[in-house]
Amino acid sequence: MSSLFFSSIRRPLSVALRRFTLCRFSSTVTYATEEEKSRFIHPSSVVHPNAILGEGVSIGPFCTIGPFAKLGRACQLYPGSHIFGNTELGDNCILMTGAVIGDDLPGHTVVGRNNVFGHHAVIGIKCQDMKYKFGNECYLEIGDNNEIREHVSIHRSSTPSDKTVIGDNNLIMGSCHIAHDCKVGNNNILANSTLLAGHVVVEDYAHTAGGVVVHQFCRIGSYSFIGGGSVVSQDVPKYIIVSGERAELRGLNLEGLRRHEFSAMEIKSLRAAYRKIFMPTDTSSRNIEDRLSQVEHHEDLSLFPAVNSMVQSIRDSFAEKRRGICKFRSWSGP
Repeated sequence: MSSLFFSSIRRPLSVALRRFTLCRFSSTVTYATEEEKSRFIHPSSVVHPNAILGEGVSIGPFCTIGPFAKLGRACQLYPGSHIFGNTELGDNCILMTGAVIGDDLPGHTVVGRNNVFGHHAVIGIKCQDMKYKFGNECYLEIGDNNEIREHVSIHRSSTPSDKTVIGDNNLIMGSCHIAHDCKVGNNNILANSTLLAGHVVVEDYAHTAGGVVVHQFCRIGSYSFIGGGSVVSQDVPKYIIVSGERAELRGLNLEGLRRHEFSAMEIKSLRAAYRKIFMPTDTSSRNIEDRLSQVEHHEDLSLFPAVNSMVQSIRDSFAEKRRGICKFRSWSGP
């Protein structure tokens, strides 16, 4: 009788105790969301709790992500890659081993989608310009679908009023350097060890061969080509090839024009315009502005937008504070 009595008391007490324990346990444990479950962070990596990580982010061993970093969906960090400072990565970016993006300095680095940063690339750090003042906010912005290969360095701007900008769909090969305040457009190919000094502008669809050095404030026109080992100290007009230890104009970039589907008539008109500007048979028109005007008002050549674009590119290079164009042997002075 007594045993039945105590067992009847013990049963509700044990049920109540279990309920209390489960209730208390559930109030102290937080469960991972589905988004958090989709991420992978290796336990040896240091990820600041304030960093924002998108769905599907994968962080390999020995990586570092700072407190102001923001990573889009499906970004991948290979072992030993790091993100510092106020840095934002778009979706599907990849950092190979040793890559570093951002710097713990005022300003920001903003990267678009689908970019690949090669082994030991260093992106968005302080510039190497003596005008830089410590504490200034400086900026780097990179677009989408760029492949930036191993040991490339790209620096932020030197002042708060400017930006270093890289556009979309560029291939920047190993050991290239892009200095402060450069503007690189879209669909360019910079071959290995191309070095751009500060404030250089590269338009669209330009191509450099290896070991090219470009002086500060120069402009590289669209669809142009720079031969390997060239030192470019003045502007390269649109559609033109330059090469040489001090780069000189060598003619039209015919292969580049064909590859980008310029029509036969467009290429023919560009060749005719090039000859009139740089290989004149009329000795009376010695001034380049006169020759540009002749092409600009030519009955047939002026009908082609590509010709007008080349003329304007050359004329703009002679504007105030511009560096002029690379020399051409037939008309450059002694």
